[in-house]
Amino acid sequence: MKQYTVTGMSCAACSARVEKAVSKVDGVTSCSVSLLTNSMGVEGSATDAQIVEAVEQAGYGASPKGTATESENDKANNSLEQLKAAQDALVDRETPKLRNRLIASLIFLVVLMYFSMGHMMWGWPLPKFFNGNHVAMGLLQLLLTVAVMVINQKFFISGFKGLIHGAPNMDTLVALGSAASFGYSVYALFAMTAAQVNGDMDAVMSYMHEFYFESAAMILALITVGKMLEAHSKGKTTDALKSLMQLAPKTATVVRDGVEQEISVDAVKKGDIFVVRPGENIPVDGEIIDGTTAVNESALTGESIPVDKQPKDAVSAATVNQSGFIKCRATRVGEDTTLSQIIQMVSDAAATKAPIAKIADRVSGVFVPAVITIAIITIIAWLIAGETVGFALARGISVLVISCPCALGLATPVAIMVGNGKGAKSGILFKTAASLEATGRTQIVALDKTGTITSGEPKVTDIVPDETFFEGTGNNAGKLLAIAASVEAKSEHPLAKAIMERAKTDEIAVAEVTDFSAVVGNGLTAILAGKMIKAGNLAFVSKFVKVSDDMRAKAVEFSKEGKTPLFFAADDRLCGIIAVADTIKEDSPEAVRQLKNMGIRVVMLTGDNEQTANAIGKQAGVDEVIAGVLPDGKEAVIRKLKKQGRVAMVGDGINDAPALTRADMGIAIGAGSDVAIDAADVVLMKSRLIDVPAAVRLSRATLTNIHENLFWAFFYNVIGIPLAAGLWYPLLRWKLNPMFGAAAMSLSSFCVVTNALRLNLCRVYDPKHDRKAKPDRKDKTDKPNESEEKSMTKTMNIEGMMCCHCEARVKKALEALDAVSEAAVSHESGTAVVTLSSDISDEKLKETVEAEDYKVTSIQ
Repeated sequence: MKQYTVTGMSCAACSARVEKAVSKVDGVTSCSVSLLTNSMGVEGSATDAQIVEAVEQAGYGASPKGTATESENDKANNSLEQLKAAQDALVDRETPKLRNRLIASLIFLVVLMYFSMGHMMWGWPLPKFFNGNHVAMGLLQLLLTVAVMVINQKFFISGFKGLIHGAPNMDTLVALGSAASFGYSVYALFAMTAAQVNGDMDAVMSYMHEFYFESAAMILALITVGKMLEAHSKGKTTDALKSLMQLAPKTATVVRDGVEQEISVDAVKKGDIFVVRPGENIPVDGEIIDGTTAVNESALTGESIPVDKQPKDAVSAATVNQSGFIKCRATRVGEDTTLSQIIQMVSDAAATKAPIAKIADRVSGVFVPAVITIAIITIIAWLIAGETVGFALARGISVLVISCPCALGLATPVAIMVGNGKGAKSGILFKTAASLEATGRTQIVALDKTGTITSGEPKVTDIVPDETFFEGTGNNAGKLLAIAASVEAKSEHPLAKAIMERAKTDEIAVAEVTDFSAVVGNGLTAILAGKMIKAGNLAFVSKFVKVSDDMRAKAVEFSKEGKTPLFFAADDRLCGIIAVADTIKEDSPEAVRQLKNMGIRVVMLTGDNEQTANAIGKQAGVDEVIAGVLPDGKEAVIRKLKKQGRVAMVGDGINDAPALTRADMGIAIGAGSDVAIDAADVVLMKSRLIDVPAAVRLSRATLTNIHENLFWAFFYNVIGIPLAAGLWYPLLRWKLNPMFGAAAMSLSSFCVVTNALRLNLCRVYDPKHDRKAKPDRKDKTDKPNESEEKSMTKTMNIEGMMCCHCEARVKKALEALDAVSEAAVSHESGTAVVTLSSDISDEKLKETVEAEDYKVTSIQ
């Protein structure tokens, strides 16, 4: 997605206008404009010049935020400058400007109010010059009002500019309301001078009450108050993004030619050696090559407990080295660092729109013209009803100034920004606004077993020595572990690694073996202290030694528990059994329990055999276990689950990527592969399963907040506009002064933004207030229809796709075919998985893709 900065927008009508204009540009596949951050995200093949021209023709300004064609070196060298530019874009410059405008306006407004309302209503004294000189009083009010209008000229420039371009906005409403008040007052002043010349003092006094100069000025001042409060609150919504940007280190200490030198972090290149002392920030992502330490990674993951690090461990930019001196090799620099990617994800999410925002966008697009029409009808209706011009005009002006499209336009983006920032602080990254909205609507969560529910690293769980083998008393378990570790030391098998890790933890000495030999799929042999050691599964070891019924029963018991029993024998006698298993993560059962309490069905997917899978599933507490799933079969399982409800897939491996893409919501464990993270919609930086219910909880809180904001925005306008138009005047004698309408308008957006800021108080890990979600009317719980059952897929291998824009072109071309119901395209894997609703030849599919200048190598 290419991002642009948009200038000149003042309300939701403006953003809707820009979005509509850019969407019409050839080559643009999607466009999203954010009023909150004054930014625009565009996908497609259109050039920057075309985009900027479309925005300018709509009456606004635009400029690209970055250059998409930069080389890798350019990206690294310019990352700090781009970060500074991004930080600079988030600086709140509006609040100081609005504050200065407000102060200047109030100076003139106070004098104006003294002469108008103070003298006329409460009889406050005036200088002798004005005694009986009503024309002079009118002229003074005119001059003071002009001063306030000049100070706030931005409303008139933006408002009438939008009107000229056929895109009226909130400023148009303010400008028309203030200008109408001023224009009618000027008419009254000239009429007063004519009455004064004719000596008609009754008429002079009558026209004195027709002045609306104070309303014209007060409208501008009150709207400025609201704009200032809104700008200040909007600044608060980007605090999380600002905090992330401030974490970026500025310098690094690198070792070049054996000499340490401090350089700008932009000058660090991949492969450079850098050193970090205790208390210093780690400048770029790297791998420790010398030294041990504890690193505080709370800035990225939200986890406050420092993580121990040793050689070959990875470290990330912006984390803090707390204890030891370490030397590292740079692995990712510039925009490729974890911090930069997090900032980009949060920024992209702010630049996208949630589906629920479309309702407000449609309303905002016609809101201002509709309000102007209502105001005109109101004036005409009251004149026909026999009211005075002043009364009718006051009602029309009230309609103009109380109507607020901003509240509608801000209802969704401010909640999305605050919710996304809250997630980032907790190590939960939502890639788009749509993913933040949709996560809370999940009905089924499919969990990959290895690395998600379990740790992904086998560990020794049980050590059972054969007491008849070991003579005397003592640590027989330790003696068995010593034999096992000595034999397994030369093995590369993951289970051997688990035994070596346990031996290291228990400080067991490892002896040297000779004649080591691995028997593929069975076990291994070696000579230790003159004895032939055999290690492996029951079938292998039982060929050489007798295994008692008790030991066989133990092995069966371990298998039922999802553990792998390894047998060890010396010469012709059994030494014992060591059970190894991929242990379940500590937080997995609690995470599953919380998901179930939310009314979410939890399914575990694994390639393990049914016995092992059921053992792990029982420990985790899942609702259903689907075992024996081959790596390429997970996507098919997700497809079936989607017929039963909205599915979120949680995984970490490369083989999870197709399933993550197929699911309604893909959630990647942060410690997983880059492919899985790229394919997912949500990334959990802490690699903890407990973050899945936390993500759902935050999404639901954000969606609730959006509903509250939209309700307030619609309710405000539904109640305010009829009141301003005087609908209740004939029955209840209720009428709204334009100044009170302006005050209400100024506070409406402020209330919406302030309500969104409450999301910062959301306790994402607190399950106390969890509730089961109400069934969605669009739940896919019915039986699949005939067309769904008959649908089939084909996988196309495609060469030449380089980025997401390529994906979008191929996807658009394929889905334009009548027989194609869906195309899941990935430039990383170079594939397009095409779901067909009817038969189509491979040649037709190939021809369609190659027409877009890509090469199809095969279709399966």
